[in-house]
Amino acid sequence: MEKEQNFVPFEGENFMEDEMLKKSQDFYNWADKRRSVRDFSSKEVPLEIMENLIMTASTAPSGAHKQPWTFCLISNKELKSTLRKLAEEEEFISYNGRMSEEWKNDLAPLGTNWEKEFIDIAPWIVVVMKKVYDIVESEEKQTNYYVSESVGIAVGMFLLAIHNVGLVALTHTPSPMNFISKALNRPINERPFLLIPIGYPAENARIPNLKRKGKKQVIELYE
Repeated sequence: MEKEQNFVPFEGENFMEDEMLKKSQDFYNWADKRRSVRDFSSKEVPLEIMENLIMTASTAPSGAHKQPWTFCLISNKELKSTLRKLAEEEEFISYNGRMSEEWKNDLAPLGTNWEKEFIDIAPWIVVVMKKVYDIVESEEKQTNYYVSESVGIAVGMFLLAIHNVGLVALTHTPSPMNFISKALNRPINERPFLLIPIGYPAENARIPNLKRKGKKQVIELYE
């Protein structure tokens, strides 16, 4: 017997083409102002705002609607300091041996190094965990599908939600990231995906003078 499907009517918005064109251009112009920032203010951001941003991210599509993510929301100063110490230990090794010269040359225009003071300074750290599988009450494993793709889409929506309220963020990937699972005491079915400091930009915040690729570099048209 087939499982009964529970469907509800779709409720979307309809726009005339000229309005669609304007909205698409306006949204692109706004999104194009989003930048990764490494200079944070310590000014506090209310918890409710952060929760709204995370719940926006959690509206993302996911494989079989499994929503295979956990957003660990951290403001505890001692825990942030612990994460910074552990991240810097891994980053120091990376910058002094793990990374190829080509990799370091590619990073040079960004002005990065092994020191990660933003983990201490930003009022919030969000660690995004991907659930490689779920654990049900019977302790049995349940398969999740397209986990990295699903979590990646959620993070993209998260970054735009952050930009929407005038805050800034940085996607940080200390590698390896096993120390995060231990520091946060996460269950065995979760793996660290990204560490994201979030807050207001510092008054003297600076960003690299970079240019994004244009249409001809990112679009391959088939008509």
